[in-house]
Amino acid sequence: MISTEIYYKNLQKKYTRKINLDRKRILKVLKKLQFPHLNLKRPINVIGSDGKFTTAVNLLSFLEANKKKTTFFSSPHLVDLTHRYRLKKKFISLNQIKKYEKIIHNTGLKLTLFEALTIIYLLAANDQKKIDYHICESGAGFEKDSSNLWEQPRAQIITNINLQHQDLFGVKTLKEVIKIKVGYLSKKTNIYIGKQKPKVLKEIKRILKKNPSKIIYPSNWRIIKNNDQYLYKDKKNTIPINSEYIHSKGLLDNLGLAIKIALDFNVKPSIIKKTIPNIVYEGRIQFIKKGKLRKYIKNNEQLLLDGAHSKTSAKNLYDYLKKIKLPLYCIWGMQKNKFPKEFLKEFRGIFKKIVTVKIPNEPNSCTADELKSIAIKQNYNVKTSIEIKEALKTISSKEKKIICVMGSLYLCGSVLKEN
Repeated sequence: MISTEIYYKNLQKKYTRKINLDRKRILKVLKKLQFPHLNLKRPINVIGSDGKFTTAVNLLSFLEANKKKTTFFSSPHLVDLTHRYRLKKKFISLNQIKKYEKIIHNTGLKLTLFEALTIIYLLAANDQKKIDYHICESGAGFEKDSSNLWEQPRAQIITNINLQHQDLFGVKTLKEVIKIKVGYLSKKTNIYIGKQKPKVLKEIKRILKKNPSKIIYPSNWRIIKNNDQYLYKDKKNTIPINSEYIHSKGLLDNLGLAIKIALDFNVKPSIIKKTIPNIVYEGRIQFIKKGKLRKYIKNNEQLLLDGAHSKTSAKNLYDYLKKIKLPLYCIWGMQKNKFPKEFLKEFRGIFKKIVTVKIPNEPNSCTADELKSIAIKQNYNVKTSIEIKEALKTISSKEKKIICVMGSLYLCGSVLKEN
């Protein structure tokens, strides 16, 4: 039987991975398939630069705990293609993916890989019975993204927006990126804005000034710290946040946004409080405490994964790492279009040593030598490695330390696969 990994590689040959933002292709296919997306009741778009996945996972967890039936589409997957799709608390099967892809292929129309994967979700979700909410994470931007499909979704959620994907959008400025993400939202929905930098929030408000949808701005709630206890707080509710998996301001902000939405969706505060400790975030400040890769490092060395790949997420990771009293080492891999030089500057020389790697099976990855050159110019002690195992061996010693793998969700995914 063909493995999911081999099947996904075959899909990448069948459909181009090159991102070509244009909704015309997906709309043609959906028309031929009799518009399956229009049968989905209460779809929810999750849009932004950083924090889409964690915000969506939080909201999904609260809704499921409230006994609501849900579907969920996310990207990219870290370990397995089937993990992009959740149908009523379960991942889709590979056989189901094959079935829906065959339907798409039989239309005879061309699509990009992401468009095909999106339609697989729409077909799978359409086959589910009595679903309360369909949560759909957007890809790049929103204006021409393949998730921009519903005139009147139940909600549209805007997570942190920052300067990313200018090459894909054909733009240069942050204002242009903001316009692409929030300038084409529904005029018949509830729009939830997550925590933003002041200049971003100001521009969002300017763009949405004429949008008649109900807009819930982040001033409606806040995260406060009382002694060592984080709390979600709004006019009516105070909810304690108890989680061993939340280590950054970004994750706290994403949780707060999801709590606000869940409360508006009539999830009781007691259910939210009970659910928070059970939410796990793969590849987001995630410690690897067991698995095959542990044998390449000593027991007193800790292995940490974080998929940070933007300046904002780098800052969140730095703010966490700077509080750690142990020596910090880094395994770094990154895509070429993610501004690696600017990304690394956010860490302000915090790492004792960096080992650079190329992201496996990722054509847009920087080479280890390209990243080494960037790190040397920032006065780091740097070595290159051909793979994660070798990188771990290079760093490992008797010294008690943290080894942080960072720079890409794809890199984190490859580590989790190997482990």
